[in-house]
Amino acid sequence: MYQPKTLKQKVQNRVTRTKKTDVFLPRDFADLSGEDQVLRALRSLVHDGALLRLGYGVYARATRSRLSGRLMVASSNGFHSAALQALDKLGIPWEQSDSTRAYNEGGRRKSW
Repeated sequence: MYQPKTLKQKVQNRVTRTKKTDVFLPRDFADLSGEDQVLRALRSLVHDGALLRLGYGVYARATRSRLSGRLMVASSNGFHSAALQALDKLGIPWEQSDSTRAYNEGGRRKSW
């Protein structure tokens, strides 16, 4: 017999299928249900260990660390990458530091 999927299952399926980002906001799931229900489903996924809460209304895909067994951000470059994705999704402008820019360009650091 057909069982309709719960909101939590729908949210988890979307998180699993999405490959271009590791960070999610409640508005990413607004088409599935109301805000309160989506927040409840996200909170449940955080409790289950599928997501981590980075801040108010910002969630990231989670994975277990092979070293410590604790949950960590499942992003290619760790928390830094997830934080930059979150800033982009929230529309907050940011720019790289001078040392990061120099490193990425292959240049040398200024000597002090």
